[in-house]
Amino acid sequence: MPSLKDLKNKIASVKNTRKITKAMQMVSAAKLRRAQEAAEAARPYAERMNAVMAGLSASVGTSESAPRLLAGTGKDQVHLLVVMTAERGLCGGFNSTIARLARLKANELLAAGKTVKILTVGKKGREQLRRDLESNMVGHVDLTEVKRVGYANAQTIAREVLTRFEAGEFDVATIFYNRFQSVISQVPTAQQIIPAKFEGATTSALYDYEPSEEAILADLLPRGVATQIFTALLENGASEQGARMSAMDNATRNAGDMIKKYTTIYNRSRQAAITKELIEIISGAEAL
Repeated sequence: MPSLKDLKNKIASVKNTRKITKAMQMVSAAKLRRAQEAAEAARPYAERMNAVMAGLSASVGTSESAPRLLAGTGKDQVHLLVVMTAERGLCGGFNSTIARLARLKANELLAAGKTVKILTVGKKGREQLRRDLESNMVGHVDLTEVKRVGYANAQTIAREVLTRFEAGEFDVATIFYNRFQSVISQVPTAQQIIPAKFEGATTSALYDYEPSEEAILADLLPRGVATQIFTALLENGASEQGARMSAMDNATRNAGDMIKKYTTIYNRSRQAAITKELIEIISGAEAL
């Protein structure tokens, strides 16, 4: 049985922890609002651009003049996995779910005899994947100093991916991130960006393009890659804050339960000590 002093110290320690988790919860709630607004504001543009490029790509098809980013290399032997996680922890299973999805995909490809290369964005993903896939890692993008993710950050990542593709380092590129649904729901998502895949209405037959569809796609496809990466970064940002808010709320509640538990034990121990002292006093008085 711990002493009264030990119990008192434990209660004080848990109270201090609860103050920290409560403060982090409130900060995450404020950041979540901004991150959610940014993610939701980007969705209509991304969806519309996706629909336009879906129409263009359907018109071009698999012709010999199709841009390489759309047609691909004609092989799928080497895969680049771009794993996008947070730079910080204390956000529940946010980072783990992305890393788990990427690890499953990597193991599946390796089992099929494919070559896997991993580019990590965010420190937490690199830490988790390096345990068993360190030999497959080819690069890392550090966003530690970035306070608010912008399109320039997405362009930096896109340039590195496109440079590697032009150098013939891989055949297929897939990004991994969490799509934000609500504070308690983030969906781990794998999205192929090279060769480009688009889902949308194929209405290109209603339009005449000048210059040709191939020329427009050659210019738009690199921007499309950057836009997809930027959308993923925004979705990740909202998901991270939602997951951290939820995790800190749970931690605050658990700390409150622990305080109640230790306070009850402390009161019972204190009462037992007082009772014991009273018995000793009464026994001493009767002995006299």
